[in-house]
Amino acid sequence: MRAGRRRAAAAALTGAVLLAGCTTAEPAESPSPPTAAEAVGWPEPWADRPVVDLRFDVAEDLETVAGEERVVFTPDLNTCVLVFRSWPNKPVTARAGSGLTVSEVRVDGEPAEVRDVPAGATDSAPAGTLLEVPLAECAEPGDEITVDLEFTVELGPDVNERVGTSTDVDAAWFATAFPLLSWERGRGWDRNPAVAVAGEMAVSEDFELASLEVVADSRYEVLGTGRAVGTSPGPGDTTVHEFTAPSVRDVAVTVGELDVQSAEIGGVRVHVGLDEGVEEATTGEWLAQLEASMTALVDLLGPHPYEDLWVSVLSAQTSGIEFPGAVQFGDVDPDFRRALVTHELAHMWFYGLVGNNQGVHPWLDESFATFAQMVVHGEGSASMAELPGSRRHGVGEPIQYWEQFRRPSSAYYDTVYIVGGTTLVDARAQVGPEAFDAALQEYLRANAWQVATPDDVQAAFAGLPEVLDELEEVGALP
Repeated sequence: MRAGRRRAAAAALTGAVLLAGCTTAEPAESPSPPTAAEAVGWPEPWADRPVVDLRFDVAEDLETVAGEERVVFTPDLNTCVLVFRSWPNKPVTARAGSGLTVSEVRVDGEPAEVRDVPAGATDSAPAGTLLEVPLAECAEPGDEITVDLEFTVELGPDVNERVGTSTDVDAAWFATAFPLLSWERGRGWDRNPAVAVAGEMAVSEDFELASLEVVADSRYEVLGTGRAVGTSPGPGDTTVHEFTAPSVRDVAVTVGELDVQSAEIGGVRVHVGLDEGVEEATTGEWLAQLEASMTALVDLLGPHPYEDLWVSVLSAQTSGIEFPGAVQFGDVDPDFRRALVTHELAHMWFYGLVGNNQGVHPWLDESFATFAQMVVHGEGSASMAELPGSRRHGVGEPIQYWEQFRRPSSAYYDTVYIVGGTTLVDARAQVGPEAFDAALQEYLRANAWQVATPDDVQAAFAGLPEVLDELEEVGALP
């Protein structure tokens, strides 16, 4: 049996250390939302969460990343294998030229066997989306396991997704671009296959990001995840940028020649970086809309879960992709696309604070984020009369369900986002905003830093049967 050593709880993160080279905007004069540290808000993250150290060494040409990862993992169930997911190898990303390959794995210092499992990966991917590592000795609950992995990330050209590099400007972006531990407390390993739908399909418990080091050419700016600790000289003409975070489910990084501006919004350190190809808006205009959206969401949902928010605006992208404490946006006008900005920021609560298995229960983050967007911007109920019954009643279906449709991504979006979000807006109108919002905030509080399921929604709204009836009608609840 491995020793059950317990790590000390993470120290509270304070201070406002910004990236070297960033300029700081004047603080906004309008009223700002409280942070989690200033309000009676979310509970502390769970003590035995995994501890992760990451190092990304970005090539000078911004086309590849050499990665090193250490995970200290304490399972709460018996297990004889470890499972990691390589999400850059999912069909939508791999077909665009991105991918992840693991070259070495060590468990408790010893070389380990590695099984590469396709799990939905197509022939265009360099490897499967699932990595199994059998343990030499089965682990019992409370045993501590230390895993070291070495890997390489290929950044495809102009990928309109979370992993890519630009062919027009010096910019690269990579998120969920490391072997992601696929464990759920009380449930074990998730092995669901990736599918060819434009959407997230990962699941991850929160982990302590003890350190994130990004080594990049010294002429480049770096946006990361968590608190920016500082910089130090790296090998050759490189700089090491270090970050840390007490509790996140994922990590996002952007590197390149970026126009970066930082400001404090309601106690949250907000960092916005635009690549040189962005034309639609300035960093100041982005900060203004981010402030408006954040203020409205805090009023609806409660304190912002993270002390830092990193926003990358990339000319090669067209929409938005969220991560805990970070967002990638395309070159859009944030005022004209304010609903998109609010939607992606709503994911700081739905998937960031309260997680879900995005492949099995995607509505738990996408329907609720769309609901928040609709409430904040006063969007009316969408008409569902013209949708086929299979879509009007398919909100709770897993992501692979949508592969049967001629246009899988559109069918998924129309149902999980629009029907799901509209149903929640209608249910709120039925029972009244005060009662609905109180139940919703209790749902967030009860499931903070956990992976929620539809049963948790049912429990939170048990006192409002009209809400449950509406969700049952569209298939979100059984």
